[in-house]
Amino acid sequence: MQRRPLSAAILSASHKLQQQNLRSSSLIAKKMADHDEIIDKERSKSAFKYVEDVAPGLRLEMDLDKIHHTSISDFQEVQVIDSYFGKTLVTDGKTQSTAHDEFVYHESLVHPPLFWSALLSGTTQPDGTRTPGSAPKSVFIGGGGELATAREVLKHNSIERLVMVDIDPKVLEVCKRYMPEWGGEAVASHPKMELIVGDAHKYLMETEEKFDVIIMDISDPIEAGPGIALYTQEFYQRTSEVLSKPNGVFVTQAGSADFIPHPHAFPEDDDDDNKESWCFSPILNTLATVFDHSIPYTVPVPSFGECWGFVMAFNGDAKEARALADLPYEVIDNLIEERIEAVPGVPDHKYRSKGVTFLTGKEKGSEALKHYDGVTHRGLFSLSKSLRIAMKGDKRIMTVDNPVFMY
Repeated sequence: MQRRPLSAAILSASHKLQQQNLRSSSLIAKKMADHDEIIDKERSKSAFKYVEDVAPGLRLEMDLDKIHHTSISDFQEVQVIDSYFGKTLVTDGKTQSTAHDEFVYHESLVHPPLFWSALLSGTTQPDGTRTPGSAPKSVFIGGGGELATAREVLKHNSIERLVMVDIDPKVLEVCKRYMPEWGGEAVASHPKMELIVGDAHKYLMETEEKFDVIIMDISDPIEAGPGIALYTQEFYQRTSEVLSKPNGVFVTQAGSADFIPHPHAFPEDDDDDNKESWCFSPILNTLATVFDHSIPYTVPVPSFGECWGFVMAFNGDAKEARALADLPYEVIDNLIEERIEAVPGVPDHKYRSKGVTFLTGKEKGSEALKHYDGVTHRGLFSLSKSLRIAMKGDKRIMTVDNPVFMY
């Protein structure tokens, strides 16, 4: 056998070693790449999250896709973010409304009381058939900084004057800039609209004007929050004096109102202060001490993680209370066709949900609403048996000296 020169053997050995090193390096690189991929995969799972406390022991957690704005006003922390539910307004860590379902909340808050004011101002035939009158012509909104409540009010062609008073100019500024789909400048500068930065409580206490409908779209009654004075018996008494007669209607958002109440929602006994409770039934009870009729209703709001409550109050014959909930589908649907028109200049949400109408600002009648109609109306007032029983046992009244705070 011919021996290779020593130098050739050394070169061959060196070449093999280089090949081994290359293979080893390649293997290490592959392992590092795999490791990086695993890290990236895990990192993607632990992306920025938006977490909201809904109730004691219950949180909503979702991906935080983008932060459009964050600031602290004189009253609250204000943020606009993108999350699972699309563009979202957050104040003091609480979701106020989202592109996904804001129309559910705002249409439910606005249209039942406005249509009821229309029917109260009309006539009732011997057979019970109702013919609407010319109301509502004047509406007051307390709060409503997103401008979506005003947007829904302005869809009613009977409206001649709308006064909106919100205490926080930062919320108005942020919503007009980052959330024009809620109403924006098209609503803020609407010729029927008077937008006032100020204290809604002070305004109603001092005004000499009468309104057909008063809508309170305000922060929850949380301790040290800006809205607590707007949930008291004393304030409700004043609103009853400011409403027109006989067609005046008051409505307020009333917080959590789940289909099956959790134990934390109500005090355990008469001595339990329970500062982490619901306020739905106390608001209902308090309004019932001022008005002839105090009517609760609810709607599921997915981005809130629960059903949401509203309370409508008005004066009149005892039969009227039941009549509101039992209005035939066609009465509401006819009112919608006769009175509702989309507000021009308001862009619709880019984030779309299945089965939801896209608005251009030219629609009329049912095409100008995404949620509310005759069928929906009946559902709003159909509270679950468990909720009705739980509320019946809650006797709390909200006053200046004895407020009730929400979680």
